Amino acid sequence: MSDHIQHDEYEISTDPERLDVTSIHAFLTQSYWSPGIPRSVVERAISNSLCFGLYRRAEQVGFARVVTDKATFAYLADVFILNAHRGKGLSKWLMQVITEHKDLQGLRRFILATKDAHGLYKQFEFNALANPSLMMEILKPDVYRQSL
Repeated sequence: MSDHIQHDEYEISTDPERLDVTSIHAFLTQSYWSPGIPRSVVERAISNSLCFGLYRRAEQVGFARVVTDKATFAYLADVFILNAHRGKGLSKWLMQVITEHKDLQGLRRFILATKDAHGLYKQFEFNALANPSLMMEILKPDVYRQSL
């Protein structure tokens, strides 16, 4: 079952059939967090996530995905609004829809990583890690270059 929420000329949907994977891939491959990401990786990430497509009529103009068990944990990733649609409050609306989604309630931990959008996420109760020493990672920043 998918959700559809309308606001003026825009709509947010969790229907995976509506996602424009070509558009999503084009944006992500140019983003600072996933330069050169292969389309097959984007497709696999989408198929294993709760995705939120933001549309103006039939055109996809924004996207976000949440990796989650829908019970205890979620990781917000790949959030974007196309340049031509920025400055209209769409990122705030998208974040509101995501944080209010029924499958993302009562989680113990909801995390994300950002280089430049701290102000947006703080409005939705995201904060710096309370105890960063608890978190560990395996980081492979050039993994997409290695797969070419």
